Amino acid sequence: MGHRKVHAPRHGSLAYLPRKRAKNPEARIRYWPEIKSDTPRLLGFAAYKAGMTYVFTIEDQKRSPHFGKEVMKAVTVIETPPIIICGFKTYAKTPYGLHNIGEVWMKDPPAILNRGLILPENFNTEVMLEKVQKNLDQTVAIRMITATQPSQTGLARKKPEISEIQLGGSSIQQQFEYANQLLGKTVTFEEVFKEGQYIDVAGITVGKGFQGPVKRWGVTKLQHKGRKTKRGIATLGPWNPHHLMYSVARAGQMGYHQRLEYNKRIMKIGKDGKEATVKGGFIRYGEIKGSYVLIDGSVPGPEKRQLRLRVPARPPTDAPEAPPQVTYLSTDSTQGK
Repeated sequence: MGHRKVHAPRHGSLAYLPRKRAKNPEARIRYWPEIKSDTPRLLGFAAYKAGMTYVFTIEDQKRSPHFGKEVMKAVTVIETPPIIICGFKTYAKTPYGLHNIGEVWMKDPPAILNRGLILPENFNTEVMLEKVQKNLDQTVAIRMITATQPSQTGLARKKPEISEIQLGGSSIQQQFEYANQLLGKTVTFEEVFKEGQYIDVAGITVGKGFQGPVKRWGVTKLQHKGRKTKRGIATLGPWNPHHLMYSVARAGQMGYHQRLEYNKRIMKIGKDGKEATVKGGFIRYGEIKGSYVLIDGSVPGPEKRQLRLRVPARPPTDAPEAPPQVTYLSTDSTQGK
């Protein structure tokens, strides 16, 4: 008999290395896409994941074999309390990337902001605005400083998450005027996104701690009669090269990594959280108090974790123009209540 060919592709993706714990439970948005719009608008939002349920909807993807029929889809329920616009920053382009050249804060920041930042007694907003206006010719990007309002959700949390959300559309001058108008106001999810739109969702995945190579990388278990290890790898590598290669599956941290999922469709935007809360409340979350949004499919992270929602970087070209028709939203208990 000749040598038998063995089909053994490598196990596990090397796309996201190193697989170590994220620095923060809040995801970072590293890229803001450019949009074509006559008026300035925010390019993102921050919200909290509550849990999952399912809906019945009329399939409106024309290439789908179920087009025009009623289908069931799994949806993620995300609570979206309004975000507070505390200030904004302006950025100039340098050979080393964007550089902050100006900053404006609202006159009387809300008290909850003291839980996340050490603030001065008062801000001289007029002086800050003058400085920013002088450097407007160098400015290439304006980002709003926003704070979430977890006290308006079912979370037992008071400290707000503070993050930057970029403005897009129109000219820098109009963006500056728009940013000035928004100072100190709150922005709702409906003002940023609409039903049927596609969005990108960034979050920190569920942490699973220290795991072995079988669970972490999906390598094959060794034969049950083998000596020493079973849930490991057969060899750490060849004699040459003499060092241990990074591509060899080893035990280590699994989960609690930042991930960005592209093109998640907004199925529904609602104002009354009671209509989306399952009987007995969502497990480990509770009831939804205010506005919410239903996202088609799953998103990264466990319940309660903050999600960063962004306009799509590479939206689908054949997306339906009309918002989806949701005929039924399930509020069946996940605990049999």
